[in-house]
Parts: sequence; C-alpha cells; structure tokens
Amino acid sequence: MKTTTTSQDTHRGSLGLASGTALYIAAVLGTGILVLPGLAATAAGPASVLAVFAVFLLSIPLAGTFAALASRFPDPGGVASYVRRALGRTWARMTGYWFFFGVGVGAPVVAILGAEYVVAIVGADRGAVVWVALAILVPPFVSNYFGVRVSGAVQLVLTAALLFVVIGVVAVALPAAAPGNFDPFLPHGWGGVGTAISLFVWAFAGWEVGTHIAGEFRNPRRVIPLATAIALVVVGAAYLALQYVTVAVLGEAAGRGRVPLLDLVATSDLGVGPVFVAVIAAIVALGVLNVYLGAFAKLGASLGRDGDLPRWMTPGVESGGIPRRSLGVVALLTATYFALMTWQGLSLATFILIHTSSMVAIYSLGRIAAVRLLERWSPGWWMAAVSVVLTLGLLVLAGPNLLVPGLLAVAAVVVGLAGRLGRRSAAVKADAARAEALRVAV
Repeated sequence: MKTTTTSQDTHRGSLGLASGTALYIAAVLGTGILVLPGLAATAAGPASVLAVFAVFLLSIPLAGTFAALASRFPDPGGVASYVRRALGRTWARMTGYWFFFGVGVGAPVVAILGAEYVVAIVGADRGAVVWVALAILVPPFVSNYFGVRVSGAVQLVLTAALLFVVIGVVAVALPAAAPGNFDPFLPHGWGGVGTAISLFVWAFAGWEVGTHIAGEFRNPRRVIPLATAIALVVVGAAYLALQYVTVAVLGEAAGRGRVPLLDLVATSDLGVGPVFVAVIAAIVALGVLNVYLGAFAKLGASLGRDGDLPRWMTPGVESGGIPRRSLGVVALLTATYFALMTWQGLSLATFILIHTSSMVAIYSLGRIAAVRLLERWSPGWWMAAVSVVLTLGLLVLAGPNLLVPGLLAVAAVVVGLAGRLGRRSAAVKADAARAEALRVAV
C-alpha cells in the first residue's frame, strides 16, 4: 500500500540535525549504561561483546522503520497516528493509551534509578532517594514547559555531557585492560549469549520517541533519517566500548558491584570515581526524561485532538506549539506513579514490566502499520517486514506481562463504544428536534 503526503515538504520546525540527533541518542542510550554492561558480562562473560554487536545489528531495521515513518508522516501522535492511517481509530487509540499510560510509568522509574545510584555512590541515607528523584524530575518538566526549542538546546548539552563521561570512563579504565580476562570466551555457552541479547534489546529501545516530535524537525524527510543513522552508530559504539572495557578490566568481577561504571573508574588513580559515576547517573536520568516528557505531552495533545482524551488537552498539538495542558496531565500521572512507587518502598520491578510490555505492544502494531503504509519493496518497507518478525518474538517473551496493555486495550474499546453511542444519541436528539420544529411550523 503506498501513501503519500506533502506535510514534510511544507513544514518548518525548530529542530536541526544536531539537536535532533542529541534527542535520539539520549532516548536510546538511556539508563542502560549504568547497569547493563555488568549484567550482560555476568550472563555471557567475554562473549557479551558479541551480544551487544548482535543487538546493534538487530536494531537497524527497528530504528530504520521508525525513521521512515517519522520522516514521511510527521505527526505528534507518533506510532498511534501511523496505526490510525493503516488500521483505524480503535487500534490507534489502543496504541496511544499504551504509550501515554503504559510507557509513561517509566518516567518516575528513570528518576528513581538515577537517584538510587547517586545516593548509593555518595553514601547518603536511602531515605534521600525520594528527594533526589524529585530533584531529577523537575528540570525536564520546566524545560519542556518552555517548548522544544529550549528543550532541544538543553538536550544537546545533556547528550554532549553524557557522551563525554562515557568516553571518559572508557579512557580512564582502558589502561587497566587485561587480555587474559577474555579467556575463556564462552564460559556460559551460547545460551548465556542469548540471555545477554535479551537484556540488551531493551538498551537499544527508544527509537519510537522521535516519532512524537517528528513535526518539530525543520526538514523531517532529510534530517530524521540522518539523525537516526548517526544516533544508531554512536549508541552502538558507546555500548560496545563500555562492554569491552567492562570485560577487559573487571573480568569475572563484572556485575558483582552495584554500579559497574564505579568499579571501572575505581581502577584508576584519579580519585574521581564516585563523583564521576554520580554525575553520569544524574545526566542520564535528566536526558532520558527530557526526551520522554516532551513526547508524552505531544502525544496527549494529539489524543485530545482526535477525541481519544478530553479535547481540553489539544492546545499545543500544532507544530511548534507547546502542549502545556497535556504536560500538566503528564505531571499529574507522573506524580501518581511516583507516589505508588514510594508507597511500595521504591520497588520498581512491577512498573518496569508495565513499561516494557507496553513498548512491545506498541512495536507490534507499529510494525504492522509500517508494512501497510510504506511503499512496497522500498528499503523502509523491507526493514518494517523484518521488524515484524522480531517484534513477534518480543511479544512471546512478554507473555503474562501483557496484562496491563490488555486492560488499556479494553479501555480503548470502551471509550470508542461510548463515543459512538454518544454520537448516535446526539443524532437521535437532533432528528427529534428537527421533527418537532417541523410539526410546530405546520
């Protein structure tokens, strides 16, 4: 099925290649750098480097598909808007709810993760986690309140700082590398590599975030594919470098500590280890939240525009607009989730599973929509076709964790039925009013 649009030819947004690339890098690199290198090394040993490279290759069609869709159909509804074009309003409403309410659970999780590392590393009482997490949450909301132009500039700085500290960790730790740590190369067999791959799949997620702000790019058709390609290479190189030094420097000890990056920088004599890792944790959390909160706000405004959420949330949905009302709703939801996590003693496992299973559901419908929307046999279409197979595998792995996405899907259907009944009732009343008017006139 071939669909054309001229929106990308007439649009003039504010994001260029540099700020757009920064947004993508922050969304994908994320908090994974804090924990995944150690976990993957524990699962697969030195062969975890192969797992990172394999997931990097697998992420190419996934990232490419989102880039093809976002560049051709820039709309704040993101994946939901693509599903609407290809599969209809009900499926689109499901996709929007999955992202807005399901993936949105991850926002306070990111803040708490960053705060946990900061508090643990500086040696503060764990009771300070809540306050540090709140301090991490506030700046991204303020940044997005002033719009993508300010937010994009902030993100450029945050991403530059993030890359600087990643390069710094590698540079500081590399002199302590020992080739003997790569022997044996497959201590846990290929099964361990498979486990490490499943871990790093989540590290390379996040490409869908850019679809919600695609309309903010100055030239979506040209800039988005370039930004995606650059971000893909940078993220892949960053994870490969971190995985290599984790294995080469820490060997069998990788994954035993709370924060592998702290163990890496501790091998140097510079004396900046704890402070360095605390800075990394804060920067990563701020960068990820800055991207996601903007995407949530734009999506909420688009759902209001399409009648799937209250139309009161619509202002700011236009390209260049600032969806402050929707951002306020996002703040209320985030506060609610944050309160629930605090009430449960900052136990995050359940909330992380809701986040990841919602992502899998979104990817599944998004890939199907891409196959129907993109020009058949084009590079984007082929990447979408390959991605369908990959996301089906992720759907199987999600299993019972799909309960919350299932409930959100039911809610989407109920909202659709209620809207249909409301429109039918309004039509009946209008017909009755017209009939009464005719009777009186006669």
